[in-house]
Parts: sequence; C-alpha cells; structure tokens
Amino acid sequence: MNRRDFLAVALLSGFPLATGAATVERRWRVGVIGHTGRGNYGHGLDTVWQRVPETEVVAVADVDPAGLAAAQQRLGVRGYSDYRAMLAQAKPDIVAVAPRHIDEHRDMTLAAIEAGARGIYMEKPFCRTPAEADEIVTACERCRVKLALAHRNRYHPAVAAVERLLQEGAIGRLLELRGRGKEDDRGGSLDLWVLGSHVFNLIHRLSGAPVACTATVMQGGRPIARADVREGAEGVGPIAGNEVHARFELESGVPAFFDSVQNAGDKAVGFGLQLIGTKGLIDLRMDVEPMAHLLSGSPFKPSTEPRAWRVVLNAPELARQVMSHETAVRDLLAALREDRAPLCSARDGRAIVEMIHAIFESQRLNGQRVEFPLATRTNPLTRLAY
Repeated sequence: MNRRDFLAVALLSGFPLATGAATVERRWRVGVIGHTGRGNYGHGLDTVWQRVPETEVVAVADVDPAGLAAAQQRLGVRGYSDYRAMLAQAKPDIVAVAPRHIDEHRDMTLAAIEAGARGIYMEKPFCRTPAEADEIVTACERCRVKLALAHRNRYHPAVAAVERLLQEGAIGRLLELRGRGKEDDRGGSLDLWVLGSHVFNLIHRLSGAPVACTATVMQGGRPIARADVREGAEGVGPIAGNEVHARFELESGVPAFFDSVQNAGDKAVGFGLQLIGTKGLIDLRMDVEPMAHLLSGSPFKPSTEPRAWRVVLNAPELARQVMSHETAVRDLLAALREDRAPLCSARDGRAIVEMIHAIFESQRLNGQRVEFPLATRTNPLTRLAY
C-alpha cells in the first residue's frame, strides 16, 4: 500500500495511526488494574501504553502479591494491592481495566469513574449483564468519561474499507451476515461469550443495531434444561449449552446469523464473519492478517471458471498496531481530545451483551422472538423454568 492509500485508509477509518514521530502535547497518566489468576492483564493492556508517547503508566494494582511484583518490574511503577487505593492516591487520567475475567469489570469501572478518571480502556467482553452495562453507560455519560473496549478488530482499517465496498455495491445487495465462533472445547455458550462478542461487534457496526432475536441453545443435541446451567469460566456468569444457533433482525433489514458448535471440525477455521451479497461475498477473519477478503460473483451460482479471493487491504504494519492495541489507545486519546465516542464505546459494549443475553432469553421462551431492548436486564438462565 502506498502512502496515499495509507493516509486515505487512516482518514476513512476515523482514527489516528502512528506514521512517525509524534508531537507530544501532554502526557496522560495511566493506572493499570490487573488480577493475576483472574484474567491477569488481558492481551497486553498493561504494556501497550509504553508504546504510545502521549501516555505514561504511573501505577499498577493487583491483589495477587506475586502478580503485582511481576507487573511492577514489567512497568517500572509503584504497585498497590487494592485498586481503589491506587485510584485515590495515583489519580490517573486513564485507567486500564485489564482482567479477561469480567465479573470485576463493573466494580473496577465504576470505581475508576468515581475517582475522576477521564478515560477507560477495558478488556473484552464488557460485563456480565445488561443491568451492569446500563450502570456503566449511565455513569460514563453522567461524568463525561470516554470508555473504549478492546475489541481490536473493530479498529482495523480493513473494516472501514469493507464499509466503503458495501456502499459502492461491490457485492451487490447485502442479503445476510453469517458469523461463527472458534468452536473449540469452549464451543456453544462460552464461545458465544468470549469469541462471539468479537463477531457481534462487527455485525453491529456493519449492519446496525439488533431489533429482535430468535435462537436455539442445545446441550448434547437437546434443548438446554435447568440442570445444564453452570457457572461459566472467565467470570461470565451462568451459562448452558454446547451448541448455539441464533438469528438476529437488524435495523438495516438484513438478517445476521451466529452459530457455535463444540469441537466442530477444524478449530477456529470458521471464526469470523461473512457478508453475503447477490454479486459476491466478503470474508472477515478475527485476529488474522489480512483480515478481509472479497470473492466476486454470485455465491449461489456454480461457475466453471475459477474465482479467486482478493485481499481487501494488505497493511501488516497497521495490523501490528491494531493487534498491540496501539490503534485503539490512539483512538481513545483522540476521543478525549475531540469529545466524541470511541470507535468501540460503552454503548457498543452494551449492545453486544444484550445480543448474547437475547439468545438465552429466546431459548428460555422456547425459541420465541425476543425484541430489543431486552425487557429483563438480568441473566435469563437464572430464570430457566424447565
């Protein structure tokens, strides 16, 4: 990709990219919250700030003594066993809520907001329930805090390039979106939470907010029952089922589907999202570079001529910045300067959590159509009646 294309992608994507030496107007003070053994520090949410000249890590908190000592050595800053003490004493401008386990996300985030943080960068998934999401969104908007979620693929410039292809009619009329999880040992409900959240984030971006959902959740080939409900790994709360099939109605009028089946063939080969149109399809792979490919021609009509996949955008250096969280952090800093929402905001996170819960709610109601916003904001599996 030449420099002109590079800059065009940067502008189209709506976020600043690192193109060389940056002029540092101020340094944002960053406090990192981790929890060794309970989600640790995500995928590098503690160290990304060292690669962004505009930021400086000033403190780290971790209740685990060995984990805290390792984080202090890694970051070269003062450590706290209590994140609330860290927030009160270090007074960071930005807080990284880093644990992959999400059962502490709500408390950590609200504490950061109450302590006066202006920005929050949070590991995905967002939180456990729509009720928790409501609390976080309300607190962020009341205190004018910018919260960005670490759904790294959302920040990839290939997403903006795909949006442009759709607008230009590159695959004709968009008919449907189809996503799958990694479908490994976590296949079904845990895959839905941990990996499906990436897919839902792109569905929401590319084709609008969900309007309604119908779904089936199975365990061993039969509908889930109360006895199947268990506490999920990574702090996600109650889960059930090793097979998920869902259909969403979106505000664009285009349906979206998500499926996850435990140990379904080659692990992770299906992890991504396909946009199927009348004249071709676009394939988006999660955490893979190149991220997006285009296949021209009707996906329904057999062809005697070979058809080749074309890379939508080949930009390995930009992809490195995306995967290291640098792009997302720079977007958060731009959101703070410009007083706008980050590309993946608290409201986006709430939409993802609602989509996950809508699947369980539809199954609880024997496959009935469930409308958004969900009337009940707690986990539907706690109310499973059979």
